Amino acid sequence: MRTVGLFSGIGGLELGLERAGASTELLCEYWDPAAAILRKRFDAEVVGDIRKVASIPAVDVVTAGFPCTDLSQVGRTAGIDGSESGLVREALRLIERTPPRWVVLENVPNMLSLGGGAAMAFIVDWFDDRGWNWAYRTVDSQHFGLRQRRRRVLLVASRTEDPRGVLFADEAGLPTTRRGHSAYGFYWTEGNRGVGWGDGVTPTLKGGSKLGIASPPAVWRVGADAGRAITRPSVRAGERLQGFRAGWTDLGAKDGIRWKMVGNAVSVPVATWIGRGLVEPRSPVDVARKPLDVGRRWPAAASSVSGLREEWSLSERPLAIRPQQTLARLLTDHGADPLSLNATRGFTTRLVASNLRRRPDFVDDLRAHIEHMSSV
Repeated sequence: MRTVGLFSGIGGLELGLERAGASTELLCEYWDPAAAILRKRFDAEVVGDIRKVASIPAVDVVTAGFPCTDLSQVGRTAGIDGSESGLVREALRLIERTPPRWVVLENVPNMLSLGGGAAMAFIVDWFDDRGWNWAYRTVDSQHFGLRQRRRRVLLVASRTEDPRGVLFADEAGLPTTRRGHSAYGFYWTEGNRGVGWGDGVTPTLKGGSKLGIASPPAVWRVGADAGRAITRPSVRAGERLQGFRAGWTDLGAKDGIRWKMVGNAVSVPVATWIGRGLVEPRSPVDVARKPLDVGRRWPAAASSVSGLREEWSLSERPLAIRPQQTLARLLTDHGADPLSLNATRGFTTRLVASNLRRRPDFVDDLRAHIEHMSSV
């Protein structure tokens, strides 16, 4: 299975496909720091600006985790006509010129609702107009053995194959609630309307905030000593939270640049699951489905095969892989730094002044952390 990766970032999709047995023929990435990672980690040609790429090789799979900048809730929300997310048209141009057997697209769930789901409508209409079959599904990385809650929409399309056999062949159902975690993730940049609370997981790693600043989440480690209870994961821990090996982006760039690269990446185990489905598609699971009505809100999972559009009742948990490490252990093994005094003080002030529900012992540890950081 030979692949071309467009908007490759640091190669999450491509690395996952290689773990499923694929070989990478060409990578396209505009941002120099990420392109340097690709040249170091892959045995493939790396090209830059997709707008200057005239054509791509004839391969089995073309992937495109196209920019979410104009589609994300923390982005500019300009939509599919934005200057960055709109570059998906360049990927479609190359796909139309040299059609592969499979196409894999990835982006944020906000594309299903922003502007009435205009981005998803544009993409699936493009495939429908050219006689392609397509299927998409929203999945969460935390169900693939990672300690990160990360919801993403994955779309698979083919002119000759049934993509439902890739995305809809696994269904683990809704998870059971487990209590008593040793660590909880949260966004220290929030505190007014939400905190991104994660039971045993971090919230989604982001490439940047609304101000364009890369800001890793924080983690509360229950029962840890003052100064160690409220921390920020190291970049190496962030790489592991995405399924890369620790040090994947360590080529001398500053931590802020590395965090942006990691936050923009595709979770590797999710891509591996996709790759295995591409190698050996199976029958989709037997779940409720119904006609997909045009003009309604896009559901979490849908397909179009031979022109018949259907909505599928599938969860965001196709697999139920338990992480090998707890979140607390991952930070112990790969590093974490105390959250700064100013960051902790600002978050605590916002949280206490809000109406958000919070555990009293969490607030106690925040205040103990403030006291400790004030004395060092």
